[in-house]
Amino acid sequence: MFPNLTPLLFLKGGLTDIDWTLSFFTIVVFVLFVLVLSKFAWGPLLTAIDAREKSIRETIEGAQKANAEAATLLAQHKDLVRQIGAEREEIITKAAKEAEVFRADLMAKARSDGEDIVRRAKEQIARETAVALAKIREEVADLAVLGASKIVASSMTPEAQKKLVTDFVNSLPKIKN
Repeated sequence: MFPNLTPLLFLKGGLTDIDWTLSFFTIVVFVLFVLVLSKFAWGPLLTAIDAREKSIRETIEGAQKANAEAATLLAQHKDLVRQIGAEREEIITKAAKEAEVFRADLMAKARSDGEDIVRRAKEQIARETAVALAKIREEVADLAVLGASKIVASSMTPEAQKKLVTDFVNSLPKIKN
């Protein structure tokens, strides 16, 4: 009935039967496959994996070094900021002290200048008072001489009269400044 299927009828065996020929060639092909892979694939693949592992290790070490350097730089930066802050405070304090000293010096100079102006003004007033008193004495002497000359015109000479009046004016009490 089925003439084409006759060769299949000679194959006997069940699901659990072992075909030794198929098993032998499967093992041979597997060994050849392992040999070819180890020759051409495993070596380069392992080399690539080792290179990748080394690259990752170096990257991690570099990152750790960079992290350590960054921490060091951060600490240095914080110290520098603290130092700058301290210097700033010192400069501000010094400037405030200098400003106070300058203000005190300026006030002392202003007082000194004011006292000098008052002293010079008093000296000038004293000089001008002395000059005015001298002029007044001169005029009083001239007026006295003039008055006395009219009274005693006949008995004394004008020089004697002037000497008499000058002596009289000099005997008057002096005015104090």
